[in-house]
Amino acid sequence: MFITIEDETGIANLVIWPKLYERQRRVILSARMLAVHGRIQREGEVVHLVAHRVSDLSEALASVGHRDATFPLPHGRGDQLHHGGSGQDPRELPPKDLRTRDIPIPDLPST
Repeated sequence: MFITIEDETGIANLVIWPKLYERQRRVILSARMLAVHGRIQREGEVVHLVAHRVSDLSEALASVGHRDATFPLPHGRGDQLHHGGSGQDPRELPPKDLRTRDIPIPDLPST
């Protein structure tokens, strides 16, 4: 099953393989809001989230207008690594190496 998801950063394709779909069919088809745990894959401008696990967040969605606190975010940025990451967005770190490199291409005439 393919589902299109969107947030403030853009659109992504949610990929749910048949085995997961059969295990969590009721949640996938009935939830008004899903939490998706999985792996991000990028192909150029196209982003896929391959689901490993989904959870029903419909109750949390129903309470959005009736809470004093902000919506709880258990992890962080959606594109941040969940395991093994430093917790800091790598795009905000200074570059490790500012040196340029020459990469020889054998059949290209040198200038």
